Order: sequence, then structure tokens, then C-alpha cells
Amino acid sequence: MIELADVHVTLSSAAGPVHILRGVDLSVAGGSSASVVGPSGSGKSTMLAVVGGIERPTSGTVRIDGQDLGALNEDQLATFRGREIGILFQAFHLIPTMTALENVAVPLELAREPDAHRQAWERLAEVGLRDRAGHYPGQLSGGEQQRVALARALANHPKLLLADEPTGNLDQETGREIVELVFRMQRERAMTLLLITHEPLLAARCQRRLRMADGRVEDVQETGQRLRAVGRGEVA
Repeated sequence: MIELADVHVTLSSAAGPVHILRGVDLSVAGGSSASVVGPSGSGKSTMLAVVGGIERPTSGTVRIDGQDLGALNEDQLATFRGREIGILFQAFHLIPTMTALENVAVPLELAREPDAHRQAWERLAEVGLRDRAGHYPGQLSGGEQQRVALARALANHPKLLLADEPTGNLDQETGREIVELVFRMQRERAMTLLLITHEPLLAARCQRRLRMADGRVEDVQETGQRLRAVGRGEVA
């Protein structure tokens, strides 16, 4: 589902080039879950933006479900992203002047779905917010806003769900509820999940754990195996 090959992201600054991603290679199988941990500034959110087609890499190849994102123009990329990828942000990013129902209907309307509001109602029901459909974001709790955001991310039945610190703005109990909902939806829909988190226990729930540092990514399990091998004198 996710294939990154030698992906670099380099930004210009007054002090010279800033290397955000430094040759990232990553493969995540369809229908599986993978978490990404690492310190702030390590490149986690940038990698997620590249996978989601929000940011173009400076060089390298990004393939999602077999599609080379670099071969798409901006309109084609937006269409592909709206059809194949759902994104869940830490800050919710709901439109404050729209009701919960209208927020969820936005991606459906952009895709010209004829029954956008009916489908949006169904998505809200799935996350337990049918009775809050007519409320505006300012009338909802943080947990309810994130449920609306999840319903919106799942509106078009994407194959890939990207979650960037989805519990970062929530209290512990509410965050636990959102996590359970995300993983249940991932299993029921057989979606691929790529999750960025600072929480080790949350990261451990994914089938695969990745760590980012200095713009590079590696498997946590493989890292541990290599360190144990070094300790036994098996590798240099």
C-alpha cells in the first residue's frame, strides 16, 4: 500500500538548505497498521504529509496503492487523495461555521456524491454522534470534535488512514476512547493505518513500529535485534 523509495525533502533557508527527510525507504503492506515515533523535528509529520500527497518530496518515489504520486498533477493528486486517503489531525481542523453533518459531508460533496448528507449521517452514526449532527464544533467537546474529524476522514471509505497525534489534544480517558474507535474502524474496513504518536503504549498496538530520527526511519524491532547482536559481538 505505502512504498517510499529514497525520499528526500529539503527546504531552503537563509542559513542554507534544511534536510527534513534524508533518504527514507518505507514499505507498509495493505490492511496493516504501523506507528511512527521519534522526537519533535525528526521528520514524522513531514513524512506523513508526503505519504498523504500534501507535500511533494524534493526527490525520491512515493507510491500509494500502486499509484506513483509524482506522476499526478495537482488536480489529479487532489482527486486521488480524496478518494484513497483519509487524514486525522491532532487539531481536528473542523470548519467552525459548519455543523458536524456539514463538516463530514464536505469531502463527499467535493467528490460529487449525490447523497452526501445521507452518507455523512451514516458516518456520524458509526462514531456515535448521530444526535450531535446539527451542532457546530464550538458546541462539541474535544472528543466529540475528533469523532467528527474521524467520520470526515472515513467519509469516502479510504484505503489508507493517516493519523497525526490523534489523541494529542485530548485527556487520557477521551484519548483512549478515540484510539479504540480508530483501531476498530481500521479492522472493520481493512484499511492501512499509519499513525504518528508520542505515546509508546499506543505505538505498541500497531503491527509494526517505526522510529524516526534526523530524517530517517527504521523498524524498532529491527533496531533492537541489531543492538542485541552488537552486544553479543555478532556484528560490527
